Amino acid sequence: MIKPGTLILTVAARLLMPLQLLFSVFLLLRGHDEPGGGFIAGLVAAGAFALYLFAFGRRAMHAILKVSPRDLVGMGLLLGVLSTLPAWWVGDPFFTAQWWTIPIIDFKASTPLIFDIGVYLVVLGSVLTAISALIKTDQEDQPDPEEATWNH
Repeated sequence: MIKPGTLILTVAARLLMPLQLLFSVFLLLRGHDEPGGGFIAGLVAAGAFALYLFAFGRRAMHAILKVSPRDLVGMGLLLGVLSTLPAWWVGDPFFTAQWWTIPIIDFKASTPLIFDIGVYLVVLGSVLTAISALIKTDQEDQPDPEEATWNH
C-alpha cells in the first residue's frame, strides 16, 4: 500500500512535476520534424502525474488533474478523428497534412499537431487509468486496521 507523505518524495514531486510537464510539451511540439511526438510526450506527462500520485495519493492526483483520465482518452480519440477531416474538406486524400499560419503569433498549426495532441491525451489517460486502477485495487486489498485481529 502506498503511504503518501515521505519527505524526500514529496519535495521531489513538487520540484520535478512542473519540469516533466514542461518537457512533455517540448517533446510534443518538436515531435513532427524531429524525435518526439505525442506518444513519448504522453508517457513523460504520465510519469509526472504518477510521481505526484506516489507522493501525495490518488485523491490529490485526481484533484490536480481536474479531469478523469478516462475523459482524457475520449478527448484524445476525438482529436485524432477530427484531425482527418480538414483534408476531406479541401478534397485531399485521407490523412493529408493541412497547415495554417496563425498570424498574430506566427505559429503554424497543422493536422499532424492535432493528431499528436490526441495521441498525447490517449497515452496520458490510458496510463493514468491503469495506475489509478492498480492503486485502488491495492488499497481495497489492504485489511482495515480496526478489523485486524491478532492471534497469539
